[in-house]
Amino acid sequence: MSLLYSAVKPWAFIWALAMLIPVGAQAETATPAEDELLLKNGSRLFGTVVTVRDRLVTFKTSFAGTLSISMDDIVSVNNKNPVVMLLADQRVVASTSLIIDQENLVLPDSAQTYPIEDLAVINPEPWELGKGYRWTGSVSFALAVQRGNTDSDELNYRLDPVWRSKEDRYTVKASGELDETNGKESANNWQIIGKYDYFLTDPRYVGLFVSVENDKFQDLDVRYVVGPYYGSQFFDKPIFSLQGELGVSYVNAKYDIAEEQRYGAGTWNVHITSNYLGGKSALYFDQLGIWNLKDTSDIILNTTFGLSFPLMWDLEAAAEMLFEYDSGAVAGIDDLDQTYKVRLGYTW
Repeated sequence: MSLLYSAVKPWAFIWALAMLIPVGAQAETATPAEDELLLKNGSRLFGTVVTVRDRLVTFKTSFAGTLSISMDDIVSVNNKNPVVMLLADQRVVASTSLIIDQENLVLPDSAQTYPIEDLAVINPEPWELGKGYRWTGSVSFALAVQRGNTDSDELNYRLDPVWRSKEDRYTVKASGELDETNGKESANNWQIIGKYDYFLTDPRYVGLFVSVENDKFQDLDVRYVVGPYYGSQFFDKPIFSLQGELGVSYVNAKYDIAEEQRYGAGTWNVHITSNYLGGKSALYFDQLGIWNLKDTSDIILNTTFGLSFPLMWDLEAAAEMLFEYDSGAVAGIDDLDQTYKVRLGYTW
């Protein structure tokens, strides 16, 4: 019996030790503390503060997914996890925790307090801290097929990538249209725009604009536009964003029939967006203007009104009205060209 006890005793000890290891491991792996939001309606939410920008808190919960909550609806935020704050004066402040209460930012670990107006972003993206570029953009298509008394096929395409860093921004816009009616080509045009912006003191910047375009059925073989500009992001809120640019350019337009034109021009570019309709939908307005300084009666205006809204899997749909006006169009070509279309695309 003593021999059996002696043989079993070591194994019993090892088994007991093995049973204790998971317990110790669990004790060492502490569950991350949850951040807490107290709303003005009395609700108390627990989860993780992903970011705060434009007085909008992005809050991830286990029961309702990721929520976007306005600071106007929040009494207090108790962030119990490490955060990085980017202040309005571009200072970067790191803290192990954060409390937002009574329009103040409180850092318990350092006993520092900042007015809420000093806050630009909580947990900014790397590019906002001067690390690399953020790449965003979209690619979209509009296709229309008609069969019957008139057989027509229409294809519109557009690509809009943007690379943004803390100091500068690169923008490319490529678009075009290919139409066929009753077996004959009825539209064939394309345009490529390249822009480089260098930020002076945000939101002001200077840049260089380059455009190349062709329109077979407007007698335009190729038009080059290149020149510098000065721009500013006058307003940058979800409810209303306004960006404007004013510059001068050199224009060289070659036609299939009409005479070649070369002139200096004043240029402007306006971009307006708004989420007034709610959700992630966006109303937008874009206008590019080219004013011939040699013949001041000659103005080119490309204007777009649109409404975009998300679908699923980063897919987006948009309804647009495009008005292309050229007061100096060659003889036999209408001054105004109107296009109405619905686009489907992918955003990133």
